[in-house]
Amino acid sequence: MNLLNRYGPSNLSAPKELFDEVFAELEKQYCQGEDPWGLNLNKARKTLETLWPFYKNYFQVRVIGKEKVLDEPYMVISNHSGQIAIDGMLITTAFATEIRPSRVLRSMVERFFTALPWVGNLAAEAGAVLGDRQNCLNLLNRGESVLVFPEGVQGVAKSTFDFYKLQRFTRGFFRMALSSNVKILPVSVVGAEEIFPWVYQAKGLAKKLGLPALPISPLYFPLPSPVDIHIGDPYTIPDISPEAPDIEIDFHVNKIRAKIRDLTQEGLRNRRPFFANKN
Repeated sequence: MNLLNRYGPSNLSAPKELFDEVFAELEKQYCQGEDPWGLNLNKARKTLETLWPFYKNYFQVRVIGKEKVLDEPYMVISNHSGQIAIDGMLITTAFATEIRPSRVLRSMVERFFTALPWVGNLAAEAGAVLGDRQNCLNLLNRGESVLVFPEGVQGVAKSTFDFYKLQRFTRGFFRMALSSNVKILPVSVVGAEEIFPWVYQAKGLAKKLGLPALPISPLYFPLPSPVDIHIGDPYTIPDISPEAPDIEIDFHVNKIRAKIRDLTQEGLRNRRPFFANKN
């Protein structure tokens, strides 16, 4: 029985039994101390325990399709939502606590995020990595799973009227999956857009200020929108070269994007009620 099922919404602190089991598994997979990218299991546990009440109680996260995740590495590809990278935090928490065997899902993050004081170091200790090609390939070749948001910053830098509209996917993730021969796992996060439901992205001003995004909103406090993480069927990598022409790569990238779009639409039809839902 999954230990997570024993803990209902009334538990406000991280259950020790669950985290003992999770990190007993992780200690068999990862080195003690810090790895080359800064992952530190002791510090990661403290961070995860701190985030747990928000994951379990505040956002009441559900994971649908976790039985599709097998004991092998994946490149997890997800839509990006919610104005801040909270979706990445929720997905990585799900893969550590709700999926067996537990794993540290290495989230590929933007350079500006790694440069943030204190936050960048905290994220690295919990497993986040600067999202460049070499880091991603090295991790995949070591048998680790990575989390990639191929929409990039444009995925979160959306105004309210663009919520849940997938932006263009870059091709790089698929070429890296081809190089490492790792299956792609499509994921959709539904509910994170409503955490900040009234937003206007001042893209022109953000560009002048040299910022990746500039959300303007009457409310900057995250609302307790219930979040669902939908996991789709793994996408087996075709037998083509990583250097294949763009048109051939785009064919597969568009198929993966369509799978995530379908997961998102299904999730929107079945999401839990929240006053900010646009039904």
